[in-house]
Amino acid sequence: MIRRVTRSEAERFPLPGRDWFTYIGPPATPTERVSMGVSIFPPGSKPAGHVHDTQEETIYCAAGRGRIVTPDATAEIEAGVTVWVPPGTLHATESDGPEPLELVCFFSPPVVPGSYEMGGRA
Repeated sequence: MIRRVTRSEAERFPLPGRDWFTYIGPPATPTERVSMGVSIFPPGSKPAGHVHDTQEETIYCAAGRGRIVTPDATAEIEAGVTVWVPPGTLHATESDGPEPLELVCFFSPPVVPGSYEMGGRA
């Protein structure tokens, strides 16, 4: 059975420096292999970095400008740019503004929203 999810139906999780909306993945859908959601960073937001120990993350920039920063590299992002982050990589997001930075994020295996903020190596 397929599942259609709108922004108003996506569960909102306030996280440091951003709001996360879960579209696909725990707890919204019973997926086993992937999760997907949208992070919205207000202009000027630069929350501390975090690590997904077991998940790889693919990030698509839908709107705004900023960067993904790791200890080894920095990827400038704007609408239409995609960045891949391997598991276990410390990474942080910076939003330049003047509009919010909107990122569509895919994780495999699925991630529990905020679990990496509470007990990870941020």
